[in-house]
Amino acid sequence: MKITFRIQYRTVWGESLCVLLSQNHIQHTVEMTTRNGEEWTGKAEFDFHPSEPICYRYAVSRQETLVRQEFGAIPHSFYPGNLQQQHYLVEDCWRDLPQDAYRYTSAFNNTYALEQPSRLSDNTGRCITFRALCPGLSTHRQRLGLIGSCAALGSWEYCRPLRMKEVQPNVWHLTLDASSLEYPFEYKFVAIHEETGAVEKWETRPNRIFPLQPLQRGETYLPMETEVFFDDAPQRIAGCAIPVFSLRSEGSCGVGDFGDLKLLADWADETGQKAIQILPINDTTMSGTWTDSYPYNSISIYAFHPMYIDLRQLPALKDKKAAEAFEKARIEVNSLPMMDYEKANKLKMDYLRKVYQMEGKKVLASEEFLNFFQHNEEWLQPYAAFCYLRDSYGTPDFNHWPKYSTYEADEIAKLCTPGNKAYTKIAFYYYLQYQLHVQLLAVSTYARAKGILLKGDIPIGISRSSVEAWVEPHYFHLNGQAGAPPDAFSVNGQNWGFPTYNWEVMEKDNYRWWRRRFSKMAEYFTAYRIDHILGFFRIWEIPDHSVHGLLGQFSPSLPLSMDEIRSFGLNLGREFMTQPFINDKVLEEVFGAQSEYVRQHFVTANGKGGYALLQEFDTQRKVKAYFNGKEDEDSLKLKEGLYSLISNVLFVTDHHDAEKLHPRIAAQNDSVFQQLNWKQQGAFNHLYNHYYYQRHNEFWYQEAMKKLPVLTQSTPMLVCGEDLGMVPECVPWVMRQLQILSLEIQRMPKQMYEDFGHPENYPFLSVCTIGTHDMSTFRGWWEEDPALTERFYHQEMHHQGEIPVHAPGWLCKDIVFHHLKSPSLLCILAWQDWMSINEQLRNPDIEGERINIPAHPRHYWRWRMHLTLEQLLKEKELNQTICELIEDSNRR
Repeated sequence: MKITFRIQYRTVWGESLCVLLSQNHIQHTVEMTTRNGEEWTGKAEFDFHPSEPICYRYAVSRQETLVRQEFGAIPHSFYPGNLQQQHYLVEDCWRDLPQDAYRYTSAFNNTYALEQPSRLSDNTGRCITFRALCPGLSTHRQRLGLIGSCAALGSWEYCRPLRMKEVQPNVWHLTLDASSLEYPFEYKFVAIHEETGAVEKWETRPNRIFPLQPLQRGETYLPMETEVFFDDAPQRIAGCAIPVFSLRSEGSCGVGDFGDLKLLADWADETGQKAIQILPINDTTMSGTWTDSYPYNSISIYAFHPMYIDLRQLPALKDKKAAEAFEKARIEVNSLPMMDYEKANKLKMDYLRKVYQMEGKKVLASEEFLNFFQHNEEWLQPYAAFCYLRDSYGTPDFNHWPKYSTYEADEIAKLCTPGNKAYTKIAFYYYLQYQLHVQLLAVSTYARAKGILLKGDIPIGISRSSVEAWVEPHYFHLNGQAGAPPDAFSVNGQNWGFPTYNWEVMEKDNYRWWRRRFSKMAEYFTAYRIDHILGFFRIWEIPDHSVHGLLGQFSPSLPLSMDEIRSFGLNLGREFMTQPFINDKVLEEVFGAQSEYVRQHFVTANGKGGYALLQEFDTQRKVKAYFNGKEDEDSLKLKEGLYSLISNVLFVTDHHDAEKLHPRIAAQNDSVFQQLNWKQQGAFNHLYNHYYYQRHNEFWYQEAMKKLPVLTQSTPMLVCGEDLGMVPECVPWVMRQLQILSLEIQRMPKQMYEDFGHPENYPFLSVCTIGTHDMSTFRGWWEEDPALTERFYHQEMHHQGEIPVHAPGWLCKDIVFHHLKSPSLLCILAWQDWMSINEQLRNPDIEGERINIPAHPRHYWRWRMHLTLEQLLKEKELNQTICELIEDSNRR
């Protein structure tokens, strides 16, 4: 079989094109030639299977090295068809992502059976295969058709179109006998009724014209794939964001579970919402205490937290006395206004162990479980062994385990052998993960049946005491600390404590670690939020001797040499720029009455009219260790003051090259900056702005484009990015190019010098919301800063008169509707903000509705709904109001 590929693509000197071809996982590379650097031709002869599709992508190489290739989720494709067809002439154009790529995702397409393309048995051997991309028709009981000006194409009669076959999701093919067509002819793609075959929609463009195409016997001509559009208004949907642990039903056990998530889907469907967004649901069990409540510090990127198992779906306890005691405890813990993490988890785990004793052997021997184990063994076995060893040694820190501290696959496999005495305890975690899988999969299926988009959350970091850090340490810099630079939430920056990624190693296997992670998510979710998408451009890396985030630096980055620093007009000594600036004035300002005590115990004169920290206190980690256990007010003030002295520098040393420096983030807020004269301050500001806002744009763009095309196109899920914080200019470039939905929040405007964003101007490819889990609710924000609230009330909402002390229901309703009317594809509001529109039903405890306070690193994540889902489903007035708001904003 011979294939001739033709494509127009303008290259630069030294570049050449090739075709990356595959069928049944057999790969071929077809080199292409050109006479003018724009029109390329490639010829190949292979033996192909006639019933399997040939998929291919175009790629650009330079000196035999691939430099870029088409990265869209949908490759070019065609079916070889009849064996008598000896030559395929393929016309193409370079295509990365289709226009409106979101419509091709699983969030907007249900799963359905595909069709084999038509084959011609008796023909002249001259064929034309039309190829088209058109998403979403199957969800409307429609199919794609072709109609045209000649008799073989129905002569434009609406009842006689030719039906195309959907050979891959949203990919349609039709092969015709070329001799049956009258050249030249005009044609259009149409949407036809699945049963009657009649035209229901016509393409909104001029007729297509097909010129005479001379073909030899045995040749098939494939014109360019085309994207087909109909005059449909873009679908915009509304939804609700809530952590699973915050759900409350009459039958839950002190914490929301996957059964409650199904009830939430009922409420969403009742109110016209078509999206549910949750926080991470991965297992975070380390100490078994409330400190495990932080959902972004998981011990596994695959395993789910056992607390999300719906006990109602498991067998009842056979011991009646035990069952009665459990039910009494369940009612008690479920009635608490907030989640008691420790009590709820202990109660659920006790119940799960009893049920495991009752039915564990039977479940683990079932065909369903064995199939689950086979598909998940790669991560499930190390996870279960990790949990067993954590329980046995009393710590998740594998570095302190007396045995198995270094992961050896063969040794762990022996430990997990059914004959091993530890097997029963290890298999308990198999059982838990199987139940979680079954229940979440059922929720996913249930939500899809209702047309509800289920959106998960992928944290940017992993715990340094996690299965992944134990099993695959080569993927991480375990001596690094990931965090975030200072922002409105935290003036000292955020130190998450996560190790940073070794991207160089990850790149070698084409980011397999991430692709596996995303693929697991795609089993359950149709959309996901990439937490801190900026981390794929660069991460804020904090040295391991720091507690706060101020002494961090972006990684990767382009540090400055001393010559570069001087070129900006900043001629200062290296010691002055990199050592903490401390003099008597600084000590008085920071410590006040404690300043003399600090002089005597923590610093020493440096002989230059100032002070240096004593060696035993010259890092924040040393200071923290010294004050460990000292919680009195004076000690806390001293500790924080010493932290600030240590970070009182203009520059920090690069982690990889000690000769180079980075301007310290937000140094202008500290006293070291005030010691500079006006000319030096101007020079530093010039350098600072260049470094943080100009120097890295192209560099970070290239870093992101190495990773994100591979990852975002590895599954059919809809991709949303949390792009808040100190956002480089290149981030919107990448997100627009890859059609990743941005996050838009009115109180966090992306335009400089604005107090508020404008929902009516949000981009279509965005998620619009009032606030996130890291922020106060709208009602909470309303009371935080009266001056800001007043500007919002008068200037943004255009209301007159005195502002209400508490946000009334009518005002909250206006805010909700204003966001629903935005152009954003998704408007997903926190459940608390939906409830705020009804003064009778909303929680009177405004502060109690806050989920997280980022400035508190050990915050207790425990908020729960104050109503049950059963009550919520009965609130007809509220539900009708929400339904009307969504309908009036055209989000159905």
